[in-house]
Parts: sequence; structure tokens; C-alpha cells
Amino acid sequence: MHIYCLVAQLVNLEYFVDFFFLDVKFRSLLSLFLIINWRQYNEKLVCRGEIFISKDVVNNWDKELAVMNKSKPGRRYQYPNSFILITGFLHYYFGLPYRQTEGLLRTYSHALPSVPDYTSIQKRINKLKVSDKIPKEKKKKKKGKDIVVAIDSTGIKVTNRGDWMNKKWNQRKGFLKLHIGTNVDTKGIMAVEITDEHVHDTKPFKKIMKKAKRHGKIKKVLCDGAYDSRANFLYLAQNGIVPGIKVRASSVCGKGGGDARDRVVKQQKGAYDKWVASVSHGKRWTVESVFSSLNRMFGEAVRTRNKHNMKQELMIKILLYNQFVTS
Repeated sequence: MHIYCLVAQLVNLEYFVDFFFLDVKFRSLLSLFLIINWRQYNEKLVCRGEIFISKDVVNNWDKELAVMNKSKPGRRYQYPNSFILITGFLHYYFGLPYRQTEGLLRTYSHALPSVPDYTSIQKRINKLKVSDKIPKEKKKKKKGKDIVVAIDSTGIKVTNRGDWMNKKWNQRKGFLKLHIGTNVDTKGIMAVEITDEHVHDTKPFKKIMKKAKRHGKIKKVLCDGAYDSRANFLYLAQNGIVPGIKVRASSVCGKGGGDARDRVVKQQKGAYDKWVASVSHGKRWTVESVFSSLNRMFGEAVRTRNKHNMKQELMIKILLYNQFVTS
């Protein structure tokens, strides 16, 4: 145990070829050691519960409603958007139906100006203007440190009824594809694109990059082989971003993608392990851990049935996840 801790102190993770392929026991001990202040870490986890009960929402209730109702025709809003967003957090995080969500809010009726009924909760959550442009992280970025982005996609089931119905009645519901760009240092989600299952991973790449650039200067992008395309390498070269994209095994030079892709092909063909170490490609697993966290927190399926509401649900879940990891 003391030897492992000594090595962890002396060795920088940047010099490991791939952290994922280290000995399992050593990797787990090293991960534990990297969390230096356990008291501070535990307090951070405890403070995540404060997100669901924010005093600022109540204090700014009337002020926010005045802005929302200004020049609004027809019936006035009775509940501010910030309160509806927190209600959406409660609904999706705890997996409560809308009626039970109303019942939960009633227990805090003494601290709230008013409590909406379940139909109002459903309508307001689905009509929230949740932008697909993720707000910038609150954490202060270290001066002179550029951002490394890991990009990947995962499938989100549109129903959680199991495979028996598919086999019995030959009915396939399909799934949504969630494409995200993650900051490998903070594990915060910087950019999101939601598509259907028929969209290839290379298609939303540029959109994700443009959204991620709002958060700061991007130094490097880490992706798996699904993002190996001529257009992606050209885009990264034009923007001065180091491509950490694994090329296909059958790749050859001079087949498109420009000099940037040719260099990566030669490096990976000549000495793949050396290329992995040079771009720290092992950090791409950060995006896999983000997907794992989302599945543990919210499950692998959406609860809504309307396509617009499905995207709305996913965006609210991602906003909550970001508040958890970056608060």
C-alpha cells in the first residue's frame, strides 16, 4: 500500500500510456489517492442536495415573475422559470410521477409563495426554454490552461418496457442518440446534440465543437474511431486543434483528410502506443464515465413519449448533472 502511494506521488498521470490498461488494483488505489481532501469531497457531495432547495428562487420569486410577465399577453405566469426548473430536477432525479411531485412540493408549502398542481408542472416543464447551449462552468479556469475535449455518443432508450414486447410483437421503438463533448479535467458536459439512431457520429461533430468553443480555447479533441473522417480532420486543422482521433485499421495515407490525417495515420501505424501517450488518448475514457454517471443517476431510458419532450427531458438531466459536478 505504501509503495502504491509513493508511486502515485512521484508519477504524473500524463506519462502513463493508458490509465485504463493499468493493473486493476493499482488503478483503484491510485484513483482513491488522487482525492486528497476527503472531508472537502464529502462536503461537496452533501452540498449537492442544496440544489433542490434554493433560497434564491424564493427570494427572487416576485422579481423574476415581474420580468416574465412584462408585455406578456393573456394570462400571467404564476411560477417563475427557475422554480419550474428545480421542480423538473426533482421530477426526473427522483423518478416521481407528476402527482407525487406536487405532493412533495406541498410539504414545503410553508416556505413557498404557492404550489402548482400536477398539470401545471407537466405543461411548464415541457415548455421551458432549455437551450442546447450549455452555460459556462462556474469553476475558474486556470490561467494559461487550454481545454481538452472528449467526444462520444450513446443510445437512450425511448421506452423501458423490456425486450419481450419487441420479440413477441416484432415492434421496435428505436432509440435516441446523445452526442456530448466533455471537459476531461472537470467532467462537465460542454456541448450536446440529440439525434435519432440513424445519424452517424461524424455528422454532429462540428456542431459540438462550435458549442464547446464557447467555453474557452480548445487545445485537443479525443475521440474513438467512429469520428475518423476527412471533414473532421480538416476542421480541426483549420482551427489549430490537435486531433486525438483513432483512425481505422485499414487507413492509408493520401486518401483524403489532408496532411493532419496523414500524420496521425503514420504515427498510429508506426508506433500506436507512442501516439496514445503523446495525445493522452487514455483520457478519452472521461466521456465514458460521464455516460455511466448519467445512467446511474437517471436510468437508460426517457420517461416522456413526445419527441420534443424527450429532448427537453435529456437537457434538464444534463443541466442537473453539470450542477452536480461543477458546483
